Amino acid sequence: MRVIAGEAKGRTLVVAKGGGTRSATDRIRETLFAILAGRVEEARVLDLFAGAGTLGIEALSRGATHVTFVERAPEAIAAIRRNLAATGFEDRAEVVRSDVVGFLGGLAAPYDIVFCDPPFADVALLGRVLAHERLRDAVADGLLVARVLRKHPPALPDGLRIAREHRVGEESLLMLEYV
Repeated sequence: MRVIAGEAKGRTLVVAKGGGTRSATDRIRETLFAILAGRVEEARVLDLFAGAGTLGIEALSRGATHVTFVERAPEAIAAIRRNLAATGFEDRAEVVRSDVVGFLGGLAAPYDIVFCDPPFADVALLGRVLAHERLRDAVADGLLVARVLRKHPPALPDGLRIAREHRVGEESLLMLEYV
């Protein structure tokens, strides 16, 4: 796995051992960042269910000013830290070891872009995250991106709408906005 574009283009990224996470493939990242063109530079990004940090690191490479990575698996945290060191982005990143719903309870900072890439098998967890009041406040003027299986679309809470959907194989990238 490599960084696709930007400042760290071509740098190799490690993935978490143990199979508890799944990294965004090159195809997913290429599609996502083509959609986000122009929105990433100078953005504050929140990467929920960060896994090895591939989405957040790609954002940093493309000019995001800061990324907060939230992940609970120790193996994934170690992979994020190794990837940040390999790309030289440690000073523009914060790594938080936490359950995402617990993290959201203390969320205060505003974000321009939020990546939400939960385990595909737990659609209920995605629904709880999307409905969380603190997330709504933190991304009020920004964009929320959810990566989901097309055959298991999430139930969206009131006040959240799909601004754009892009299908990539069996997955969908949902660009969500609070209204």
